[in-house]
Amino acid sequence: MSAYSDTSLHTRSPLPTIAKAVGAVFLLVGVLGFIPGITTNFGQMTFAGHESNAFLLGLFQVSVLHNVVHLLFGVAGLAMSRTAAAARSYLMIGGAIYLVLWLYGLVIGHDSPANFVPLNTADNWLHLVLGVAMIGLSLIGGRDRRTRA
Repeated sequence: MSAYSDTSLHTRSPLPTIAKAVGAVFLLVGVLGFIPGITTNFGQMTFAGHESNAFLLGLFQVSVLHNVVHLLFGVAGLAMSRTAAAARSYLMIGGAIYLVLWLYGLVIGHDSPANFVPLNTADNWLHLVLGVAMIGLSLIGGRDRRTRA
């Protein structure tokens, strides 16, 4: 017989809570991107492309497409926060996507037609931090939390 009984072993992964929080932040950022004042030069926002002169918090270049991507990423986080396995996948895959976006932003010219999202230097470094943080959270957040009664 195990040293732990069914009633004395409590296993609860923090991954669903983490994914829900990350998803909520992405939803908030997506909404804020559509609010004049929080997004400077709001009237100069384009659907996509490097020509958009709108900046979330005056720092991060955004477009309608960029904001919609944040909203969709937020919805995905909330939807995938229902189970630990799905939450881990959201954080791991999402982190990998953000690392690819970071590399993409470093390689393309900011005034290039290839910069269709659009991305600026602040976006690039935020994407690096997000990618590393999300992958890290998917790994450390997956450890079982076991306690004895």
